[in-house]
Amino acid sequence: MFQVLSLLIRAVQPFLVPVCFFCAWTLTLMFAWSLWIAIRDSATTTKRMHQIPCPNCQFFTGDYRLKCTVQPSLASSEEAINCSDYQPKTNPLLY
Repeated sequence: MFQVLSLLIRAVQPFLVPVCFFCAWTLTLMFAWSLWIAIRDSATTTKRMHQIPCPNCQFFTGDYRLKCTVQPSLASSEEAINCSDYQPKTNPLLY
């Protein structure tokens, strides 16, 4: 039995190095690709969130209970990007 196992190991051994090499590089490339996708998606989301004008609006309170006095359901969300009630702060130093 030991001789059969030894013979089997010797028969498979030349193929192990290329198979392990291929598997290791495949896993490395898959990790790098998923990391790239995560970075790309977070950059897209960040760019979209920076278009929200709420913090510069006159009606934005900054309070977590009532963020906006005019449209509280839209405040600080993506739906507020083209808000029809947006009014820029007249003096941002007072707020």
